[in-house]
Amino acid sequence: MKIGFVGLGAMGLPMAVNLVKAGHDVSGFDFNPAALGKLTGGGGRAAASATEAAAGADFFVLMVVNGDQAHDVLFGAGGAADALPPGACVIASCTQQPAQARALGEALAGRQLALVDAPVSGGVAGAEGGSLTIMASAPAHVFERARAVLDVVGKNVFHVGEEHGAGSTAKLINQLLCGVHIAAAAEALQLAEAAGVNPKSVFDIVSVSAASSWMLHDRGPRMLEATPEVRSAVDIFVKDLGIVLDHGRAARHGLPLSAAAHQMFLAASGAGHGKADDSQVIRAYRSLNSKPSSTGN
Repeated sequence: MKIGFVGLGAMGLPMAVNLVKAGHDVSGFDFNPAALGKLTGGGGRAAASATEAAAGADFFVLMVVNGDQAHDVLFGAGGAADALPPGACVIASCTQQPAQARALGEALAGRQLALVDAPVSGGVAGAEGGSLTIMASAPAHVFERARAVLDVVGKNVFHVGEEHGAGSTAKLINQLLCGVHIAAAAEALQLAEAAGVNPKSVFDIVSVSAASSWMLHDRGPRMLEATPEVRSAVDIFVKDLGIVLDHGRAARHGLPLSAAAHQMFLAASGAGHGKADDSQVIRAYRSLNSKPSSTGN
């Protein structure tokens, strides 16, 4: 099966390589030459453009940043949608507004192309292990056809509904909880620091207590490192919680915890930590609670 793949980042690259390992003919595109080199090293083919990656593809996977990028890849300069044969299926695994997913599905249908609105969760580890959670929405027959791709990159594949946008709604709810949980863990561990209690000891205690969470287990140790490996950047949650709040605003739905968490990620990014691991939102709490040095008269 021929698969075009655009977006060979920290998660996209291992997803594409796993598709190659499963026996698919994968042509990938990314603006990063190093990522293209790694794809070819893994047995895939490097395309010179998104349009070239799409040419003749049965499936076209978009692992880009957001819905705006997905639309631009398909319908912007170069127009990858024009290179896809009638009947091809686009799998949009970006995080986007549900309304954007619905609009994308309508635009593709007008060109005799199908869409699976299929955002993912599981981070780099899930992408590398082919164990991602996938929240897919599409007509049932399109979803069943796309499982040839989805089951390779994901372990937990959910058909959320037949209407485009349902998958993206599930993803924004997931990101709401992820962002709030990370911010809450950072707030707790920074409080321990400020109180003079060893934050590693506090982490060990709460991680086996009722206050534990998956995000605490995963991000907590990295919060205690000075410069941890970047597994997911602060700016990702600036973007994703922004999508959550935009959705809430449009629906006139109050999301106060999401708003508070977003402010902390935004503050961390504004302080120059946007490219740091998202666990480093703790730096925003440290700045917020820093005490002025006392000076004598």
